[in-house]
Amino acid sequence: MKVGVPGEIKNNENRVGLVPAGVRQLVQDGHELFVETKAGHGIGIDDEEYIAAGAKILPSLEAIFETAEMIIKVKEPQPREVALLRPHHILYTYLHLAAEKELTEGLMKSGATCIAYETIQLPSGALPLLLPMSEVAGRMATQIGASYLQNEKGGKGVLLGGVPGVRRGKVTVIGCGAAGTNAIKMAMGLGADVTAIDLNLHRLAEMDDLFETRITTLFSNAQNIEESVTQSDLVIGAVLVPGARAPKLVTREMISKMEPGSVVVDIAVDQGGCIETCKPTTHENPTFLVDNVIHYCVANMPGAVARTSTYALTNVTLKYARMIAKLGVEESAATDPVFKPGINIYKGGLVYEQVAKDLELPYTPLKF
Repeated sequence: MKVGVPGEIKNNENRVGLVPAGVRQLVQDGHELFVETKAGHGIGIDDEEYIAAGAKILPSLEAIFETAEMIIKVKEPQPREVALLRPHHILYTYLHLAAEKELTEGLMKSGATCIAYETIQLPSGALPLLLPMSEVAGRMATQIGASYLQNEKGGKGVLLGGVPGVRRGKVTVIGCGAAGTNAIKMAMGLGADVTAIDLNLHRLAEMDDLFETRITTLFSNAQNIEESVTQSDLVIGAVLVPGARAPKLVTREMISKMEPGSVVVDIAVDQGGCIETCKPTTHENPTFLVDNVIHYCVANMPGAVARTSTYALTNVTLKYARMIAKLGVEESAATDPVFKPGINIYKGGLVYEQVAKDLELPYTPLKF
């Protein structure tokens, strides 16, 4: 199969779909690899490294899409990329379609088959291709929140760990999946007073055990969320419903009751966000104010630590890239049931039911 790796064109997105080790493996498997020139420059990988791994370098985004059968990316395609998709293409990347009706309709119109990293799902419910980016985003959320609490960033001037004789900063993390757990780890490491909120009592018990009762765990309901949010210096939204739009758990009214200079970070913003006042931002303009509360809602947070993120991503995406390249989409789905939920759009049909419901678009069940 002819496999293409374009440079990312989303704002300040320096990650790349494959590192040279991934290219080398696919070439050894017998496939042709094409990488857009300078695709890896944002993480310090030169074209020569891709050439040494067996890739051919192409001069433009358009050349990659024209040449390749499978496109391996990081982020959802931008309008310029959607316009280049054709029915023979297999697009393999993060999609997060549940909050993106225009993008979904564009992908359907292209006739392409689109595989979403974030909906490839193990029988346990775990999302192996989302996990490393959730880990990165969770860890970043705390350090970013801590930074924006500083006065020069407009924050209230609170040090999360406090000092002897002064109260510690209070952090509330809503959602105890991979992102939330990593946010809590970082907050605990900084010495903050941490509250974890989740719907799953078993998960709350695991969190209580993991952190040796040093955090407060609360069941997710409106009252617990409101009381914790309004008393917090930093609120981190880390709610994930696989493939679906995130529920709005923190309301505008709750935000209005937070102290001026408090900070919220919504990791779930690429799935619509779990904080009512959040809207997607970019690394270029990452924050905005609502009721004097700082909102950080960058939809591709791991792009800020692109080198770490890219290597972590290739570690988990390569397995299925090799499978698709060898077997094709249909046989891959028949061979590995874990892969099948990753198919969001098949030959222009929307085949992921939850996305169809969220966006009120026609659902086409897969026939294989």
